[in-house]
Amino acid sequence: MAATRVLAAAGALQAFNGNAPFIKQHPFLFKQKALNLSKSTKPRNRFLFTCRSLLKPDSIQIKEEGQPETLDYRVFFVNGSGKKVSPWHDIPLNLGDGVFNYIVEIPKETSAKMEVATEEAFTPIKQDTKKGKLRYYPYNINWNYGLLPQTWEDPSLANTEVEGAFGDNDPVDVVEIGESQGKIGQILKVKPLAALAMIDEGELDWKIVAISLDDPRASLVNDAADVEKHFPGTLTAIRDWFRDYKIPDGKPANKFGLGNKAASKDYALKVIAETNEAWAKLVKRSIPSGELSLV
Repeated sequence: MAATRVLAAAGALQAFNGNAPFIKQHPFLFKQKALNLSKSTKPRNRFLFTCRSLLKPDSIQIKEEGQPETLDYRVFFVNGSGKKVSPWHDIPLNLGDGVFNYIVEIPKETSAKMEVATEEAFTPIKQDTKKGKLRYYPYNINWNYGLLPQTWEDPSLANTEVEGAFGDNDPVDVVEIGESQGKIGQILKVKPLAALAMIDEGELDWKIVAISLDDPRASLVNDAADVEKHFPGTLTAIRDWFRDYKIPDGKPANKFGLGNKAASKDYALKVIAETNEAWAKLVKRSIPSGELSLV
């Protein structure tokens, strides 16, 4: 099953193909120049993929096991046949036209630190722990927070544009700024607007700022400048929230690269493309997986 998933990289990068038919294969040529890669990125003319989306997100159901706010609580994803699937590996990333699938881990205005369990089979969502105790943020997070499926921040790769920081070994995080509160495990269609290069204890932990297409103001925002216009102060608030949330626990503030500012939508798309490529290498075992689950 995991060996098949490398084919899903195509579905993850169909930036110009619209909604991919599911369980359908065809060649796809992805040109990086369409993402306005920075000059410092190693020049590459094209990626060649075979397109195959494994699952239709609308067919996915949530199956809870255990009680919320306990060590045993898990939120699994199941397909139309009732079989468990991985929200990280099996949900297609790219829906075309600049729209991506995004999975809510932490609903806005909550504090339980929920996350995809990358080392467990089928990578369910669980509450993070520290020293055997459930983890909570010191205060509520003000936006929906989650991940982009089929992305991975490679811990063996140093990013020369962000102080040589290595990836944090997780999928790419998304901060969704829409007005509605999401639900744990909810799959939303979002468009990226900006990117923040957070450096957490020396590790690069990207935060993609995005908005759900269902939000009433989604049509008004298409880049970081639009966020400042229609959601004034939000990019600064996101940066400051993630900079400071560990301070109450006695830890130093997190840092940010790229001039301590939010990068553009084009840069966010670059990050997504690069981390999707890293994920594709991971699932086809071109890069050691360590303790990560590829199921």
